Amino acid sequence: MSVASGPAESKPPSSGLGVRTASAIVLAIPVLADVYLGPPWFTLLVVVVAALMGWEWAGMCNRRGRWMVLGSVYIAVPTAAMIWLRGDDIPGMTTIIWLFLVVWGADTGAYLSGRAIGGPKLAPRISPKKTWAGFIGGISIASLISVGFHFYMPGDILNLAITGFLVALASQLGDLLESMMKRHFDVKDSSNLIPGHGGVLDRVDGLVIGAVALAAILLIFGQGIMPWY
Repeated sequence: MSVASGPAESKPPSSGLGVRTASAIVLAIPVLADVYLGPPWFTLLVVVVAALMGWEWAGMCNRRGRWMVLGSVYIAVPTAAMIWLRGDDIPGMTTIIWLFLVVWGADTGAYLSGRAIGGPKLAPRISPKKTWAGFIGGISIASLISVGFHFYMPGDILNLAITGFLVALASQLGDLLESMMKRHFDVKDSSNLIPGHGGVLDRVDGLVIGAVALAAILLIFGQGIMPWY
């Protein structure tokens, strides 16, 4: 930690990234353990996370009636999708791991591409820092991660590429949706539960929409489009 030349103390830019990374690692350990264990542990984890999301949403919208209803749908549908996707077998575990990696890849790829390339803003009125370069880069990296699963279990590469693309696109739109909601409610973060990340809603904004998109794809086209089923 460095000390500024004036009376105020400041932290180097890397300190924020360090806190974010540490928080992500600490959270990833129990999450991945529950993904491996499956029901009832994974189900319990999802329900606890949904309860925290509901608490944060209620605080953001000041418990206003119609917003509470919309928030309930926003939380309940992804919760049901995640529980259904995990199921109670090995393919369900692989599906959740695939979903996490695709969404995390889209998020990380967008951050790195946006910082490295810059350029025109994606939606300056909603999220001023997001760029088209980050948006395209994040989706591209997520799609490559999805295709990489072909080497884990050979299957139709085109199906993996398209599914990865669609889920990554949904996750990026989910990120923008949550930014729009925070701007509407005039809050910076959904809460301060997670150091460096804000709240649970801030952390899973892409995952919740990505999970719904993946569940919809598998319900429409069948789980067989994923090679591990």
